[in-house]
Amino acid sequence: MKVACQVRKRVSFQWWFRMAVQLSLIFLGACSESISFRKIISSLQFSKQGRDENFLRRVSAPPPPPVKLNTENPHQVVIGNGIVSLNLSKPEGYLIGICTGIHNLLEPKNKEDDRGYFDVVWNEPGKPGMFERIHGTSFSVIVANDNIVEVSFLRTCTASMKGSSVPINIDQRYILRRCDSGFYSYVVFNRPPGLPAVEVDQIRIVFKLDEARFHYMAISDTRQRNMPSMTDRITGQRLAYPEAVLLTHPYEGQFRGEVDDKYQYSIENRDNSVHGWIAEDDLPPVGFWMITPSNEFRNAGPVKQDLTSHVGPTTLSMFVSTHYGGKEVNMTFGEGETYKKVFGPVFVYLNTAPNKAQFRSLWSDAVEQLSNEVRRWPYDFIGSKDFLPPNQRGTVAGQLQVQDGGGRAQPANNAYVGLALPGDAGSWQTESKGYQFWTQTDRDGHFVIKNIVPGDYNLYAWVPGFIGDYRYTAKITIKPGGNINLDSLVYNPPRNGPTLWEIGIPDRSAAEFYVPDPIPRLMNKLYPNDCRDKFRQYGLWERYTELYPNHDLVYTVGVSDYHKDWFFAQVTRSTTNKGYVPTTWQIQFQLQHIILSGNYTLQLALASATNSRLKVRFNEPKAKLPHFSTGLIGDDNAIARHGIHGLYRLYTIVVGSNHLVKGKNIIYLTQSKVVGPFEGVMYDYIRLESPPTKAT
Repeated sequence: MKVACQVRKRVSFQWWFRMAVQLSLIFLGACSESISFRKIISSLQFSKQGRDENFLRRVSAPPPPPVKLNTENPHQVVIGNGIVSLNLSKPEGYLIGICTGIHNLLEPKNKEDDRGYFDVVWNEPGKPGMFERIHGTSFSVIVANDNIVEVSFLRTCTASMKGSSVPINIDQRYILRRCDSGFYSYVVFNRPPGLPAVEVDQIRIVFKLDEARFHYMAISDTRQRNMPSMTDRITGQRLAYPEAVLLTHPYEGQFRGEVDDKYQYSIENRDNSVHGWIAEDDLPPVGFWMITPSNEFRNAGPVKQDLTSHVGPTTLSMFVSTHYGGKEVNMTFGEGETYKKVFGPVFVYLNTAPNKAQFRSLWSDAVEQLSNEVRRWPYDFIGSKDFLPPNQRGTVAGQLQVQDGGGRAQPANNAYVGLALPGDAGSWQTESKGYQFWTQTDRDGHFVIKNIVPGDYNLYAWVPGFIGDYRYTAKITIKPGGNINLDSLVYNPPRNGPTLWEIGIPDRSAAEFYVPDPIPRLMNKLYPNDCRDKFRQYGLWERYTELYPNHDLVYTVGVSDYHKDWFFAQVTRSTTNKGYVPTTWQIQFQLQHIILSGNYTLQLALASATNSRLKVRFNEPKAKLPHFSTGLIGDDNAIARHGIHGLYRLYTIVVGSNHLVKGKNIIYLTQSKVVGPFEGVMYDYIRLESPPTKAT
């Protein structure tokens, strides 16, 4: 399956001749677009079907080719191992070519700085953001021998760059090893003393593949298919924002009438580990895959969503972004603040299938390769001293239990437990500067967090089925090779009294609520009948006005079903003059009697908020002042970007018994901020508690 270090068992003159031709071309830096690599790659490829008794008769095989580095060209660097050849600009570090055999996998029509590159979006405090494609100013060889080559393209800040370039020293690294069917890439950020303040919104690696060849995209077992082209997008109709395009004149008729939007292909960090493209019409078909074996260097924790691959064809490795979080999750550095962090390495994996009929098997092979990379993490061959190998990292273990109210403690089954920089409970979801290390507990609440970079951390957790965030009170200091056992920890979720009623499931998502069918003229056929991914369709916010043209949602406790009667997002409602108005939802419920001696509690958990101001009133819809207001919150834009959640927020609202009555009560939830269609909130879970009892 792999384009790998596998050689035919029969040693022959023809094999050696072909190998000599290939290596001579690769090592001279040849990456000609006019010469097909198919025969070359086929000569190195053998399938499992060919591993029969004939191979058992082999006496010897030629040794695998060494890794070669060619720096003779003053403007280019070429690294090859007989399987893969990398052609990089010097000293900038742009990937000009990724060659398997002779043919370049990157888009040959693009400029050399627009094929494979590293970019940052940043701004000086109070100023607009800037997109910067990072180019090195000095090139160096970190290591070069027959088994491995690692090269560096360093961009060092100077005084002349102030205001025009991000004030961080950035070292881009590329590694090619003997026998590897792909290469590794990582970046080291370093802020020495004296640099100006800066905010960083995005850090990523970008690969733009050959549009004429790569048509099939795969980002999960169920989310993969042939895709439209960039030309199809250019000739299409822009919708509510630039990323969303209705394909009106596609080259292939099957895509006509579909919507394409890169945010429809987002994935949570915990699952964003392998994605890419297949050139299914090549002989043999070729796969290009981005493999991320660890999330330790990504920002904002395991459930943050981010981009993967999208029409271009483009493949991304997202290290930091404000997607689905807004400015709350960016990196902010003060004047003179020092900093150092390694982002990556990630592995770009290349493979081939025996024939077109089996091209989909390239995905399963890439998933298998992901497993191999995860087992090898953290790598022991990285040249930077700032990337720590396994023997210099630590481990934390323990057991988490949850005790809700006055009940007995029970194992926190399937809870998320992680280490992040010290902060308040839940601060991990907006933390982007440090490393984060996460795992999930087993059925008994046990957890082990391995391969932790030494430093000071807090231990955080959250438990599906329970509201709120847990933080272990003591700071945890990881030392090289250290092992810490925390024994049994107990999380007490927020609760003031027994539950009177509840809406939803406390899982930090709005997925359990009513997600409408997509608008037929605005569908993405990647998700035709998949209920789990229905929320990824474009324009679902428009469905609210169709369902509630004249009045807003009314939910009756004990009668309504939140799966069918609670819209997944409280958005604005459009009017006949193409304007928008605020919306007020009602929760109607009965109380058999009122406990006058104590306060009631409304636990209100939000799964997302975008430029919203949520006001809560009890039985007084026209009260001048609400009983509670969130103030202006949120910038995660999850409604427009097809996310079923953004940042989690929990509000514990104390309700005096004088605000409630015996019999029918109504809670009014008003989202009062209105600019356009995307202001709104997604609810995670709502619960009304009676005044506390001895048990609670």
